[in-house]
Amino acid sequence: MLAPPRRGGHLTREPYQDSDKTAVEDMAMSWFVLVLSGVLEAVWATALGRSDGLTRPVPTATFVVALVLSMGGLGYAMRTLPVGTSYAVWVGIGATLTVLVAMTTGAESFSVAKALLLTGLVGCIVGLKLVH
Repeated sequence: MLAPPRRGGHLTREPYQDSDKTAVEDMAMSWFVLVLSGVLEAVWATALGRSDGLTRPVPTATFVVALVLSMGGLGYAMRTLPVGTSYAVWVGIGATLTVLVAMTTGAESFSVAKALLLTGLVGCIVGLKLVH
């Protein structure tokens, strides 16, 4: 695409200034949606555990809605972000939050080893974001 003439009056093949801004905004939105989808993964995983084999209506409905939204958000993020990075971040956020919810509610016991491992997992998620 040709940009408008510059001082010298000639046309250049440089992109419009807004195109870089749009790419950055798209990337930021993809990361935001990916993190939100990771949170929804923890919601559906927790709801699935509380649904008693999909026999309880409210946890089952929560599971289905959160699952659809989570997968949709993951798919949206993968349009811009690499598949491997997207999936690893999504799973990492979901797994970390699912374990934290389980420990907070007493469904799973707390241990220093689990806390350290979760901290390492979060560090890896942040690292994937930083190298992207």
